[in-house]
Amino acid sequence: MFGGSTFSPDKDVPDLSDKVIIVTGGNIGLGLETVRQLVKHNPARVYLAARSKEKADAAIEKLRASNPNAAPISFLSLDLASFESIKAAVQAFQSVESRLDVLVNNAGIMMSPEGLTKEGYEIQFGTNHLGHALLIHLLLPILQRTAVINPEARVVTVSSGLEASAPDDIYQLNELKTTMPKRTATARYAISKVANIHYTLALAERYKTVKFIVIHPGVVQSNLRHDVSGVFLRAFMTTAVDFLATPVEKGVLTQLWAAVSLEAKSGECYRPTAAIWKPSKPSRNHKLQEQLWNWTQEQFENQS
Repeated sequence: MFGGSTFSPDKDVPDLSDKVIIVTGGNIGLGLETVRQLVKHNPARVYLAARSKEKADAAIEKLRASNPNAAPISFLSLDLASFESIKAAVQAFQSVESRLDVLVNNAGIMMSPEGLTKEGYEIQFGTNHLGHALLIHLLLPILQRTAVINPEARVVTVSSGLEASAPDDIYQLNELKTTMPKRTATARYAISKVANIHYTLALAERYKTVKFIVIHPGVVQSNLRHDVSGVFLRAFMTTAVDFLATPVEKGVLTQLWAAVSLEAKSGECYRPTAAIWKPSKPSRNHKLQEQLWNWTQEQFENQS
């Protein structure tokens, strides 16, 4: 198993010939660096999924300029706060691709002000958990078909060590379609990150042909959108991250390793770079995991 000091993307990412990959939030931070590293290794195509076509096209242009020999990169329009956008993205992807080898659920919002998704879910929970959960749900058939020819087909979901700060009463189901006004922005974010873990583990229990892996990248200078309110708090957060965080080039190693390594196991949690991560006790609570799974599936059924 590679350690953080020995895993080198240039040497240790294998040849990705014929592989098709999607990276959400691929236009900045960890997502952009994930795309940058993967396209060096000859995949058939990497889809950079993002909300803004303008920003995605600019990122793709820079990637191509820095590496003219890189594999093809395509923009995939995706707003994780909109079920309609997610469904359209999957339809667009499946209209041109017959396989999906790796899905990296990297996108996220952090410490956002109170708000709702298009369907009325709390904005952080709806984006970070429900958006990615629906994306996986809709892409699962093509992932399963790909697993027949590539047993290493997988989904990597980025959680956070801040899951440990989630409140004790994590899933109050009646508040998930509100702005959660009684919760702090940090609590709302932490709840969404616990949900990332629970949903990944639930998938791993149910679907054995595709790998489902969750990672904690550490504190990274990732440009993760943290829309904290207040000038002082925003300045403090920016200064703290700049001073304490790991550079993106190093912070990306965990999700890169999880995306390509034969040693990455389904149903496992990893922290930098390939060490087993033991999340908080609530995140390992199977009853809570099943509660989230059942509720999430109900939301999808209600949308069909």
